[in-house]
Amino acid sequence: MLRGWLAQTAGGLPKIFWYLWTGTLINRTGAFVMLYLEIHMVVEYGFSPTFAGLVLGLFGGGMALGSLAGGVLADRWGRRSSLLLSNVALAATAVVLGFVFQPVAVALLAAVYGFWNGLGRPAFSATMVDVLGPSLRMRGMNLNYWAINLGFSCAAVLAGVLARTPHLTVFLLNAAAQLVMAAIVFWRVPETQPRAARPGPAGSAPARSAAVRVPVEGSIVTVLRDRVFMMFVLLNLGLWIIIESCKLIPIAMHQRGMDAADYGTVIAVNGIMIVAFQLFVPKLLAGRNRSRVLALAALLVGVGMGATAIAGTVPLLMLTVVVWTAGEMLNAPVNGTLIADLSQPAMRGRYQGVASMGFTAANFVAPVAGGALLQYAPPATLWLVLAALGVVVAVGQLLSGPARERRARALTEPKPVVEGADLAPVAA
Repeated sequence: MLRGWLAQTAGGLPKIFWYLWTGTLINRTGAFVMLYLEIHMVVEYGFSPTFAGLVLGLFGGGMALGSLAGGVLADRWGRRSSLLLSNVALAATAVVLGFVFQPVAVALLAAVYGFWNGLGRPAFSATMVDVLGPSLRMRGMNLNYWAINLGFSCAAVLAGVLARTPHLTVFLLNAAAQLVMAAIVFWRVPETQPRAARPGPAGSAPARSAAVRVPVEGSIVTVLRDRVFMMFVLLNLGLWIIIESCKLIPIAMHQRGMDAADYGTVIAVNGIMIVAFQLFVPKLLAGRNRSRVLALAALLVGVGMGATAIAGTVPLLMLTVVVWTAGEMLNAPVNGTLIADLSQPAMRGRYQGVASMGFTAANFVAPVAGGALLQYAPPATLWLVLAALGVVVAVGQLLSGPARERRARALTEPKPVVEGADLAPVAA
């Protein structure tokens, strides 16, 4: 029985996918630089809470800009080259960060670190989509999401353990993890970007559904003008603003006279649930309407985060995390699959870059806007606003779902083969 479940969960996936998956696990396990800074910026560096928040916001802003640039690079320069640049540059920036304590320099380097982090995301996602066909995307995306969270959970533990080690050690270990990821890409991951198809006989063109307008190859502006896709990105931004607001829970705990140090216990529920149960999600969602799943996920995330307004004890806060984590788990594999299905193959990097920008921008918007609401509005305001935002996202997913599915079918249904076209992956 266990063997059958493992075969359904992880069987039949390409070898390149497993190299990428291994790289994800190593990369995320070693990604404790920002966690280390979150813990030590006030105590060890002597930064004010406001300035520490600014540093985190600049990291998120850098990721958003890097995602856009990385999307263009992944299509023009290639996935493999973009990944190598991102990881090597991340390693170098981490080492420099280890020697710097001056506030402005740390803030600028956090933005640079975020930029290189964002730069590699579209190339990584595009490579994964390149090697996973439509039938394997749900399982592949889900397994990678599981590796991300397993690695993050390990990084959180290591960040605490390394708190007592020499300061520079943390940054050198992070740089080593980035270089291992670069080595995996260099030795085991070929360039997967499809070659542009050569034109067929005069007057010939691939058949498309007359009822669905599919954008043609172009610049990043083409993606930004794709209304169906951008609506999906906007809804994802709303969802991730809710999820990323979990970083403000320690402030709410402090305002209520609770020990903010218990936040580690509260948020640990998120990682434990994902690591323990995420691999079962694809089977649970098989054959279900994707728009309804995304709507349910948004409601769970909104209700769970909104319930923080009335959760006055650690056990109750842990229960709220259970609710919104369940929504996050339902959203992740469906979301990743839809982004892939809605991406033009010739512009896959750009589409992944814009999609990633929606997530990375939430890392900036959530702490800045949420922090202002916590400071200047009544205590429950932020959490009620997040609950309302969850409802808005859920309704938006249901209303935009039909057009989104029509677009996905138009892009993923097999097209007539044009004689002479060469769509084989580029060799390493």
